Amino acid sequence: MADEIRIDRIRCDGHGLCAELLPELIELDDWGYPLLAPGPVPEHLREHARQAVAACPVVALRLERVAAAIQSGRRA
Repeated sequence: MADEIRIDRIRCDGHGLCAELLPELIELDDWGYPLLAPGPVPEHLREHARQAVAACPVVALRLERVAAAIQSGRRA
């Protein structure tokens, strides 16, 4: 099992704090909304990902457990 970052695009107001806290996995589009890197959060970035999720002022980010078979595109 691994964690992936998910975003609720309805809640997101484009504050950009997530990209400041986790630039390795999140960049901003031309309007300031986050673009997430696909795939699981690498082990060495998990704490940074947790901090970015916790810091989101509109609670639009979450970490979600994903099974290994789903990560690689295969369905179990």
